[in-house]
Amino acid sequence: MLNLELARDMEPASYNGIPNDVLIVEDDPIIALDFEDTILGFGVKTVRSAANVAKALDMIADRPPEFALLDVSLIREKSFAVAERLEALNIPYAFVSGYGADARLPAAFATKPRLPKPYSTDALQALLKNGGIRP
Repeated sequence: MLNLELARDMEPASYNGIPNDVLIVEDDPIIALDFEDTILGFGVKTVRSAANVAKALDMIADRPPEFALLDVSLIREKSFAVAERLEALNIPYAFVSGYGADARLPAAFATKPRLPKPYSTDALQALLKNGGIRP
């Protein structure tokens, strides 16, 4: 019985398609807390936040997330180095921006999913479901 419980705890994604571990890279603590609260409400087990690129890269190195939300413009930096690391690890992610479709992304990231700020709860949940499970 104990082995079955351990195996169940090690499943990479929950049955509803929502990832169990999400990394939020957001420099505004109020927005990060709002994302965290909403995402936990979807049934995600762990939500971690980083306010800058260095902290996000450290968190990824320590324990890669199953999905990440990246604010494009952080204080004095862009989140593209985090996106490059996630790409190398084949971890799904989406960009978040208050500039919507007008946000300029490098060509390498032009086709990545985007979530506008402010976001709708339904759009965020759909993004996690669609991006949280790799084919």
